[in-house]
Amino acid sequence: MPVGDKKPVKVESKHKEIEHSYSPGDVVEVSSDEEGFEGAWFVAKIVKKLNDKYLIEYQTLKDDDGRTLLREEVDSLHIRPCPPDVEIVDRFEVGEEVDAFYNDGWWTGIISKLLIKEKYSVYFSASEELIKFNHTDLRVHQNWVNGKWETSKNRKS
Repeated sequence: MPVGDKKPVKVESKHKEIEHSYSPGDVVEVSSDEEGFEGAWFVAKIVKKLNDKYLIEYQTLKDDDGRTLLREEVDSLHIRPCPPDVEIVDRFEVGEEVDAFYNDGWWTGIISKLLIKEKYSVYFSASEELIKFNHTDLRVHQNWVNGKWETSKNRKS
């Protein structure tokens, strides 16, 4: 049942339809179908609900003027809550799926090599790029499935 001024939004998933609603001020992650941005998630704040979309303000992407945070109308299917904090990871392993903070967003890749001084080579299959990252720019990959977060299946507990 909706609480306060929140109205349910139906989110399609592989398994069943899930309702999720957001309110102004909620911090979320937003994806894009735009070429070159597929698979990336960008932190944004909900500004307001617009019929079947939301007006969001990105927290890291700027407008064309380079000074103002970019605002866009986004379909609810491209919005998810920010993933919860998980256990602190001392070290990622080769073959592990991670999210890497790159070009102002979180991109999913695979650890391909452990380097010295807490650095890693991460491979991104969508762009076929191999990029070096500091440990601090990586997080455990999580999937938003059926209205809840699941840690990547290749993460050892």
